[in-house]
Amino acid sequence: MTPAVNFLKKRKIDYVLHRYQHDPDHPSYGLEAAEKLNLDPNRIFKTLVVQIDRGELVVAVVPVDRQLNLKALGRVLKVKKLAMADAKAVESTTGYVLGGVSPLAQRKRLRTVVDESATGYPTILVSGGRRGVEIELAPADLIALCGAHTASIGAN
Repeated sequence: MTPAVNFLKKRKIDYVLHRYQHDPDHPSYGLEAAEKLNLDPNRIFKTLVVQIDRGELVVAVVPVDRQLNLKALGRVLKVKKLAMADAKAVESTTGYVLGGVSPLAQRKRLRTVVDESATGYPTILVSGGRRGVEIELAPADLIALCGAHTASIGAN
């Protein structure tokens, strides 16, 4: 199992594990999950890592059918300069490969902001720490476990 799944088991958090056969040629990891699991893409959230002006990495969790609004995230974090983090930095800091980055049980705990739309669902799905593995859990559990803030950071 992945560190994310072990993390939930250890803390006795209710979750459902969803698996599907990952297609390496699919253009979007998150939309692939929605299609293969036959679920609303608004309930499936992707984990993005952003580097802010001081070099700090921050996690943003947004629905897979939306883009991250960097300006909105910058306002939440009170920073002016931010950009998507380098893939190598993401993988070495989180311990996960791109397309399988979970907001849970990262190698180094990063500040996390979850799009507020997550709170409108009884459960949401996030990466389980491997491509083709999704974890369904209550948004309140995700927010608490990550010490996350919620804000409107998704854009159409």
